[in-house]
Amino acid sequence: MKELWDMFLTFCRIGGLTFGGGYAMLPMLQKEVVERQGWATEEELMDYYAIGQCTPGVIAVNTATFIGYKRRGLAGAMCATAGVIFPSLVIITVIAAFIQNFADIPAVQHAFAGIRVAVCALVLGAVIKLWKSGVKNTVGVILFAAAFLATAILGLSPVWTVIAAGLVGVVRWKKEGGKK
Repeated sequence: MKELWDMFLTFCRIGGLTFGGGYAMLPMLQKEVVERQGWATEEELMDYYAIGQCTPGVIAVNTATFIGYKRRGLAGAMCATAGVIFPSLVIITVIAAFIQNFADIPAVQHAFAGIRVAVCALVLGAVIKLWKSGVKNTVGVILFAAAFLATAILGLSPVWTVIAAGLVGVVRWKKEGGKK
């Protein structure tokens, strides 16, 4: 029961302190889930995040659900999911009640502009961490370039990009003899 409560509180903290969506949450997930709690390895977190991105729903919720399920089955999935959505639910309810009163204030508009810049920095930091742990050879660089081109330039759905990259990984694994 203690681990379920810890899971709820950890994901509640992540959900409450992550601004800018699922991408901005990656550095905090890495710190809390991998380094602090040891609930997943760096590779597992990247896998959960990739799968969470191409399954229906919010990346943050999907990733929390996968991690919770890995640790404690259905109860873990429910606690992690509840934890990550609880702060947003409370914050959005409060903001929705008062936003019209403050949206036109220049200080509020500038605060949001500053938050967007900070979120960009968090996303860039997450990309650098993912690059270091995920792109390890020439095939990885080529795959990265192709995935970036497909999604950022050509507008291909990330789902198809992830599926294609997974297939390339399986084909490469088979060519190398299917070991490990």
